[in-house]
Amino acid sequence: MTRLPKFAGPMTCLGGYFFYPEDSANPAVYEMSKLKTKSGAKKRFRFTASGKVKAGVAGKRHRLISHNGKYIRQNRGTQVMSDADTIKIKSYMPYA
Repeated sequence: MTRLPKFAGPMTCLGGYFFYPEDSANPAVYEMSKLKTKSGAKKRFRFTASGKVKAGVAGKRHRLISHNGKYIRQNRGTQVMSDADTIKIKSYMPYA
């Protein structure tokens, strides 16, 4: 078991790790700090039940007069992101 430094209180953070005292009920002596979710990603993406990533379609905010009706209809709703983009988006949202 790892010995704690003398200045370790009830829970001390040293270099990204949280150290607990030995008489604690927690069996782990240390644990990593939590990862943060990118706030922009949690606003823009949702996950399907099978683990794919859904996102809103781009190009539907303004200047729609210059686009034809087929373009506007096909870009309704959401679409499933590609596999390459899914890997990057999942790294932005570690707990999703």
